[in-house]
Amino acid sequence: MDFLELSKQRFSVLEYSNAPVEQEKIDKIIEAGIAAPTACNFQPQRILIVDDDEGRIKLNRVVPSKYHIPLAFLICYSKQECWKRPMDGKTSGDIDASIVATHMMLEATELGLGSIWVMYWDPKKLKSEFGLADDIEPTALLIVGYKAEEAKPRQGHYSRKEKEDILL
Repeated sequence: MDFLELSKQRFSVLEYSNAPVEQEKIDKIIEAGIAAPTACNFQPQRILIVDDDEGRIKLNRVVPSKYHIPLAFLICYSKQECWKRPMDGKTSGDIDASIVATHMMLEATELGLGSIWVMYWDPKKLKSEFGLADDIEPTALLIVGYKAEEAKPRQGHYSRKEKEDILL
């Protein structure tokens, strides 16, 4: 599929079927995350796959909005492995992890899957539930699965600002 068309067709999916995502598709989504560019190619991303009931229960304890979770990827980064801008010390971690999550989300779309990027969760609780080291910073929670028949874009999804309102 044409990339721009793929980007326009993708929407945040709230309803998923019960069909499991095949391992070959999980592998391709991970491969897209590994292929994503990172600052100086330091590759600080760390990805936790949640595909079992224990992990789903943990997620539901820390994510206030409840979702049916067929599969989830928690995209994190290692604070120690980020590139740091010398002028002000800003690190690339959140940016790198966001690029990784975007690549994974678009690969899932290409594979015929739906996804939603969830940001509404307590980072401290999430780190505790999954036993993440202090060095590992969670950035994006990507829920992925086969769209339910009733899944559709939210109202306003196709609304876009004019180019003149975006460009500086």
